[in-house]
Amino acid sequence: MVKEIIRCGWAGSDPLYCAYHDEEWGVPEHDNRALYEKLVLDGFQAGLSWITILRKRENFRKAFHGFDHHRIARYTNCDIDRLLKNDGIIRSRAKIQAAIRGARLWLEIEEKEPGGFRELIWKHVGGKPQVNRFKKREQVPAETEMSQGLARELKQRGFNFCGPVIVYAFAQAT
Repeated sequence: MVKEIIRCGWAGSDPLYCAYHDEEWGVPEHDNRALYEKLVLDGFQAGLSWITILRKRENFRKAFHGFDHHRIARYTNCDIDRLLKNDGIIRSRAKIQAAIRGARLWLEIEEKEPGGFRELIWKHVGGKPQVNRFKKREQVPAETEMSQGLARELKQRGFNFCGPVIVYAFAQAT
C-alpha cells in the first residue's frame, strides 16, 4: 500500500520543490554542516523565491566547498571575487560576505559553547521539533516569537541575513 503524500500548497508541482518538501523540509536536522548550509541558503534567498535557491543549490555546494564552515571561515578577498564571478549562484557581495562572517562566528560558537551551534539553535524550541497544524495557508505566520528571539540572538552575535522571517523559514525546514 502506497502512502498518500499530502503537501503544503507552497510545494506546487515542480518536481524539485516536491522532492524538497517530501524528503527534507520539516525533518529535524542536527548535523552542523547541514544547519550551516540551510542558514546560509536561507540568507541567500532574501528577496527571492526558495525554488530559485533550490535550483542553484548544487552550484552553491560546489562554490562554497560543500558548506565546510571551517574552510569558508578562511575565505579571502580572492574567494569573494571568485564567488562574484560564479553565475551558478546568487552573486551578492553582501550575502557572500555574510556567509563568510557566519562561518567564522559559527566556529567561535563551536569552540566556546557546550553543544555548539546545534544547541544554540535547538534551545529556542526546547530541544524538540514544534508541530503546527495550520488548516489554511493564510494562518501560517511569516515570523513567530521563537524566530524573533533566535534572530535577535544571531544578530547580537554578529550574523547577517538572519532576520525573523528568514529564521522562521530556517526553523520550519530544520
